[in-house]
Formats: sequence, C-alpha cells, structure tokens
Amino acid sequence: MTTDARAQAMAETALAFWGNAAIPPRLVKNRENIVFDVTLKSGARVALRLHRPGYQSRDAIESELRWTDLLADQGLAVPRPVRGINGRLTGHAFDRVASCVEWLEGSQIGSAEVPLRGSAGDQAALMAEVGALVAHLHNTADAAGQPDPFDRKAWDVHGLLGVRPHWGRYWENPALTLTDQVILQSAADFARDTLADLRLTEDYGLIHADILRENVLRGPDGLCLIDFDDSGPGYRLYDLATALVQSLEEPHLPQIAGGLVAGYRSQRVLEDEAALHLPLFVMLRCFASAGWIITRAPPEDPRQHFYAARAVRMADHVLAGTAPWGPLVAHQI
Repeated sequence: MTTDARAQAMAETALAFWGNAAIPPRLVKNRENIVFDVTLKSGARVALRLHRPGYQSRDAIESELRWTDLLADQGLAVPRPVRGINGRLTGHAFDRVASCVEWLEGSQIGSAEVPLRGSAGDQAALMAEVGALVAHLHNTADAAGQPDPFDRKAWDVHGLLGVRPHWGRYWENPALTLTDQVILQSAADFARDTLADLRLTEDYGLIHADILRENVLRGPDGLCLIDFDDSGPGYRLYDLATALVQSLEEPHLPQIAGGLVAGYRSQRVLEDEAALHLPLFVMLRCFASAGWIITRAPPEDPRQHFYAARAVRMADHVLAGTAPWGPLVAHQI
C-alpha cells in the first residue's frame, strides 16, 4: 500500500509533465489507482491519475485516453484527456504511469457500501437512467470508431474464462469448497458453449467494463461516466451486467433489473433472446470479482466469502435457467 505521503510526492513529481499545480494537489483516492484533484498553473482543473503498476501498459493507458477523447468529441459525458506540456498523453512518477483528464463535476450515484435509496419506483427510475447511459456509450462507441493504435485487453471468452482471466483465477478463491468449485466449473463450461453461439457475439465492441455506481456521476447536465481503466473490446451485455451486480442483494432487485434493461432499450436495440442471457453475464462479473479479491485480502477476510458465495449463487441460477430478480428481465419490461 502506498502511503498518502508517498502518493503526494509522486503527484508532485508527475505534475511537472503538465506544468505543475497552482495549489497543492488534493488526494481523492489512494487505492490501486491513486487519484488527485488538481488545479494546474494553466488554470485547468484535472484529475491526476497515478496508475497501478503492472495492470495496464503505458501504450494501453494512452489507448484508453485516445478512445475517451473520441467519445468526448461525439458529445458523450466522459473525461477528456489533458496532454502534457510535451504533447504526450502520459507522464510518469516513480514506478507509475501518470495521466490527467478533465475534472467532471458531479457526485457518485452510490457505492458498493451504500444501497440504492428511495422506493422501488425511484430505484427503477435511477437504473433506467443508467441503462440509457450505457446504451448511449455503446451507440457513441460505434459512431466514434476505434483509435489507431489501440492496445487494450479484451473482455472476451479468454479474458473472462480462460486459464488466466484478467482479474484472476476465480476458481482458486480460498472461500470456495470443492463442491463450489465443481459448480463454478460446470457453469463456466456452460458459458463457454453459450458464448460460442455467434448470435451472442453480434453486439461485441468497445465497452467500459466497470460501470459500478461509484463510476457514474450525476452532474449538472445528467449522468456522466468516469474511470475507463478496464475498458476494451468486449460483450456489450457485460456492461449491463456490471451495472447490475452491486444490486444483487437488494430487496428491489426485480425493479432495478427491469429499469436498467428498459432504460437501455430506450436508446438501443436489445433483443429478447439477448436479454435472456443477462444472468450469464452477471455470473461472469461475479466470477471476475471472486478472482479479483484473491490477492487483495487475506484468506479469512469476509470479502473472500462474500464474492465467492455470490459467484456460486449466480452459477446456480445460470445452470438452472433462472435469475435472482425472478422472471427473466425480458419478461419484466
């Protein structure tokens, strides 16, 4: 873990690439990626990101920034990259690549620790907005095209279910029993067979891949999308699944899932056959989370059990042909 004091020193080093700050940078988040709120000497307010070592290469980070620049050009509310004084998209500090993006005003719509507020109708309405935002992202990505060069990890069958999934070997989560591992293996085999169906891969393209509540801001002009650190080619349904995964334990899940899909369909076609596979993609996100936590917490940490149990529950649903929100989403809209 990088101390706050070391993070501050890294930020001050990195900001030389952007002409330095007008006032000391304010630490916003010190996790794998370290984020600062910065006002540059130029007067621009930016988010300085110190990227976690070993996850994305410098080329991959610059690919992300070129893509979000194209999305912003198309009018999507995403952070636009700010080039350094040498014209490059990135700099560096110690062992980290650094980047700056425009600061977007707004507040997070929620987080993993805070359940959605309001009535079932309120929650459905909020998730309808999120669904429309996801559809807008996909429509804009199709219109903007892919930057060249573009070097990003793909959220395809190999990235999600291969021998080295991007977020870790989920089947090795220490909280899983041998029975649990067998269930996950059976569900993974089913998912591979399902994804081999070409009809499911028709809506495959550039995605955000991490549309959690903390990455959706409510700004002055509506919802905005931040943190494209995991973005790349992938199944569009994976974005919808990620937007839904934090609500799996909430009492109004049927309304939340219905609102999300209805909002998406208000902006983009989602056929009934495709919507019926949303539980499978939620399961894949649960698998990814069960792998992600392995190296980030000790084996006895309650989060290991939480993510493992969620993955097993979703695997049970997928193998049974059911969904935790009751009747499948396509029949709720």
